Amino acid sequence: MSAALTDFAPNHYGDAGTKRRLRLAMYVALAPFGLALLGYRGAIGGDAAGGWLAFGLVFAPFLALALAYIRATYRGSTPGIKNDGVQVHELSGRRVGAYLLGTAITSLYVILYWFPGALTGVVQVMEPLSQALRKGPADQWFFYGFLYTAAVIVMGIRMIYRYRHNKYQIFRTLSVMFFQLAFAFVLPALLRAFNQPEFYFTYFWPLKYDYLFPGSFEYLWKQSGGVGMFMFGWGVIASFVLTPLLTWRFGKRWYCSWVCGCGGLAETAGDPFRQLSSKKLKAWKFERWSIHTVLVLIVVLTALLWVDLGRISNDYKAWYGFFVGAALSGVVGVGFYPLLGSRVWCRFFCPMAAVLGLFQRFFSRFRITTNGDQCMSCGNCSTYCEMGIDVRAYAMQGKNIVRASCVGCGVCAAVCPRGVLKLENGKTHKDRFEGAEHPLADLLGALKKK
Repeated sequence: MSAALTDFAPNHYGDAGTKRRLRLAMYVALAPFGLALLGYRGAIGGDAAGGWLAFGLVFAPFLALALAYIRATYRGSTPGIKNDGVQVHELSGRRVGAYLLGTAITSLYVILYWFPGALTGVVQVMEPLSQALRKGPADQWFFYGFLYTAAVIVMGIRMIYRYRHNKYQIFRTLSVMFFQLAFAFVLPALLRAFNQPEFYFTYFWPLKYDYLFPGSFEYLWKQSGGVGMFMFGWGVIASFVLTPLLTWRFGKRWYCSWVCGCGGLAETAGDPFRQLSSKKLKAWKFERWSIHTVLVLIVVLTALLWVDLGRISNDYKAWYGFFVGAALSGVVGVGFYPLLGSRVWCRFFCPMAAVLGLFQRFFSRFRITTNGDQCMSCGNCSTYCEMGIDVRAYAMQGKNIVRASCVGCGVCAAVCPRGVLKLENGKTHKDRFEGAEHPLADLLGALKKK
């Protein structure tokens, strides 16, 4: 939500005076949240602390002002992408404000994972909403889910305003907003209210790595009745049937840019930072090694747990949960948005992205086609590629873009002033590039290059 504090663009977009007043009001509106975070519930709610009054005082003013600020920024402006000032802005240009924001987000994740007691005050403020949805007390994860969902919704509205000239961006933003609100926040809470497992239907193995662990099988399949059996079966089918089929048809964009909560946050709250992704060859080489290494790690861990090597399996599980499940996915994956771009986790470490990328690169019908004759080498496409792909290099040569890392967000096409790029699903995967008709041979060749 803090990303909505500024426009990430010069003040001449929208009424500058109105924006300054709204920005000041948002800073003031953060005070109740800060007091709740510090545990001063009485100062924000009196006798109603922990009730709806306290909840409203802590969250409603800031959310309302953030939406008003977004509207003031884009109302009356010409639809289209505004590049002015992006690289030198206080937050989107790696200046002091960006480091402060990154430190704040990182600190929140550290507290959330390892020092949850520090969140007691603000968690108690969440109590009425938790009781209404889950029929149970709030905890740090419910608070985190609410904050995460609010960020996706508020910044998703900003995304729609900003890219309102492009229907693809509007629909996919609405999609990630819907899946985050309905399937990643409300539905798990309602399941818990009805004494069912708190299951997330839009997260699959290996991203939600514990869903195929023997402990999950024991709990869902054997102890939770028919609902649990359905959940475990859904996890297996989604991972090994739906994922390859949908990726073959649509590329990894069906998940990474339309469904996934990690991608949803990156595409909304992370949009102001997308241009910070490194386009260097070294970053690409590191990406190829790091993301497939994590994939191997989770495959090995899952196998070890089913084999059950006792302490070895459990120690490995604890290490993976700390290093990958918390430090990389949360602390680094989100906390480093203002410094390394919005897709740090998705690009370098997400094992689900690795699986989807392999299918997309070698077997999918999806490609981004280019019209090299129309490319004027402005560089907008490469600048705004959150996955660090040098799109311009492909466009100038008239080559299709079929990179494994491409999440099909379509922003490269949205910012192109001449319509050079087009997202397409061909009739077959064999016509995307030279050698595509032999995917297994191409895969083996790519492995040798690593």
